[in-house]
Amino acid sequence: MSAASFNKQTLTVGILSLIGIGLLAVIFYSSIWWVSLTAPNYPEESFPDGVRIEFHINGVFNGCTLQKKVEIQEDEALDCVHEMDTINHYVGMYPIAAGGPLERGFGQFLVVFMMVMLVGFICTKPKIRMLLMSLGFAIIAVWMYLAMFSDDGFHLQSEGLVEALVTSLDQDAKDTSDTSDDEPEIVIGGITGVLKKSLEDSGVEVILPSEVERQKSGHVRLSGKENMIEQLKITFDIDQAKSGSTYGEWNGSSSQVMSWHYAKSLARYFNNPEEILPMVKTLEIAIQVAFWGLLGAMILLVFGARKNSGLLYWLLVLVPMALPLFFLIDYSAWLWWYGHTLNDMGAFSVKPFMPTVFGDGKVAQFTTHSYPDTGFGLMMLVFFVLAGAALIRRKQFNSQ
Repeated sequence: MSAASFNKQTLTVGILSLIGIGLLAVIFYSSIWWVSLTAPNYPEESFPDGVRIEFHINGVFNGCTLQKKVEIQEDEALDCVHEMDTINHYVGMYPIAAGGPLERGFGQFLVVFMMVMLVGFICTKPKIRMLLMSLGFAIIAVWMYLAMFSDDGFHLQSEGLVEALVTSLDQDAKDTSDTSDDEPEIVIGGITGVLKKSLEDSGVEVILPSEVERQKSGHVRLSGKENMIEQLKITFDIDQAKSGSTYGEWNGSSSQVMSWHYAKSLARYFNNPEEILPMVKTLEIAIQVAFWGLLGAMILLVFGARKNSGLLYWLLVLVPMALPLFFLIDYSAWLWWYGHTLNDMGAFSVKPFMPTVFGDGKVAQFTTHSYPDTGFGLMMLVFFVLAGAALIRRKQFNSQ
């Protein structure tokens, strides 16, 4: 193969891989899959899409929209994540926030991890490839460690993840910051908010540790993300005031927030510590395994980058290509978990079942709809774009 032809193929592979990197960034902020429930008590006029939720890499979000009609008066859209949780808990299903805590917490790192892999795939010179990948993986490793285990590391998580955690606790995730000099109001909802308000109505002044810290630090404006984290912190402080708390003082690390939020989500409708505590312990172990597993994968891939052949080299493109498959496996596994981990405290007793993965299904009077969204379409586009890049690279190396 001539040098000109080789360089042309390298350029083509590079362009296709860069397109793949760009698509991965868009996928992170896109809805990948949506699920909705329709029933006679949710009329189409008010719920044109039913009770709809949307799955993203970093959380599950409300898919219901504000209905602006003469016959319908509402100031904001119904929180369909909470609505679906309410429906599901009657048959003993755990809240939506109980699913995929590890995937959501590590989602941003995994996406950037695949981006670095594609950067390595673009490069045809092993030494330069190893240098670029080592630098990229080192940045991810430091970022991941600080986010997961350092004090206030949760601030390094994506705003979408923070919003999903806040709204799953029935708290207001809207950006309450404005142009005035007033501090944004921290809105505490759910049982926690009721308890706090009840004490204040009784004449008891409720001063949380987080509020004391805010007073000490002075009058500082909070951004939308910081405001939501402050809400989580206040709720955490209230929980720690209860007997039997095991999380100690707030340190703001992602591992602490994820474990606490997971336990709180599991106990939202079914407060059974004997079942919940082992599940939380499993998550805490899984966080450690995922962290060290990713570090090990980084080292292994850098080792494999020393030559332009072998399984480890081709994994640089095969792993991002397989993203749609990984999602479907993970999504299906969690649906199975929801349908086969039914709590006995549910109002109705049903046999374990497999919720609909794709298409339409029927559960009691509800019709379920489960279909791919824009993000999954982009995942498929990534597959075809990178498949083209892989075929060109294979032909390029075979011609040398």
